Amino acid sequence: MAITIHIYYTSEGDNARRFAQEMCESGLVDEIRAEEGNLKYEYFFPLEDAHTVLLIDAWKDQQALDVHHHSPMMQKITALREKYNLHMKVERFVSDETGVPAQDRAFIKE
Repeated sequence: MAITIHIYYTSEGDNARRFAQEMCESGLVDEIRAEEGNLKYEYFFPLEDAHTVLLIDAWKDQQALDVHHHSPMMQKITALREKYNLHMKVERFVSDETGVPAQDRAFIKE
């Protein structure tokens, strides 16, 4: 049962993008991706909203996510969020691992 989290970081000006850039350049993103149980950690930029960055963060299970949340790097992430005065909207999805339903496959080109 994988857990996927969408975090929308929003701030004034280009602060959200600067946050994502510093996360990457500081090595924090590589550290998170190397954590046991991390399945995905990627930033995306909405075309229609220059003030927001979307993080897609996926974990093998709740235990892996809990370990991440209690790791020392969370203090660094929190400090960067504060530095860039980010506001967050969070969506959480739990995978049922059944895959794409047959009725949806006709709309997907692989």
